[in-house]
Amino acid sequence: MRVQLELIGAAAFEATAGSGGKLVVDGAPEIGGEGRGMRPMELLLASVASCSAMDVLHILRKQKERLEGLSVEIEGARPDAVPAPFVRMKLVFVAWGEALDDHKLQRAVQLAVEKYCSASATLASGVAITWEARIRAPAP
Repeated sequence: MRVQLELIGAAAFEATAGSGGKLVVDGAPEIGGEGRGMRPMELLLASVASCSAMDVLHILRKQKERLEGLSVEIEGARPDAVPAPFVRMKLVFVAWGEALDDHKLQRAVQLAVEKYCSASATLASGVAITWEARIRAPAP
């Protein structure tokens, strides 16, 4: 899996996924952000919420539940420090559809958040992050 970022503004980047999807990430106003996209930590919340939502959707569809819609809200708490990693996240799922089974919804959300969501699992694990830096030669 791969994502490439290109600077497109004072503090904005266009992110292009290997699968072709694109989005804009922008910084805080203090560093020149212009509100052109989500901030990086908002994007992290969106990743956890969307990953969990995809799993809930998959589980409920597999159970033949007549899901007409699903909404997810996520809120994260961070300390006032540097760095400021999330110390808590709360997801609220709202589903609707004809004769949805509440027990199945509760179980699907529990499984999605606690077992299947790869984004949440990544945050809970000790992921090794490596890096390298290069200077690109000027174009001729």
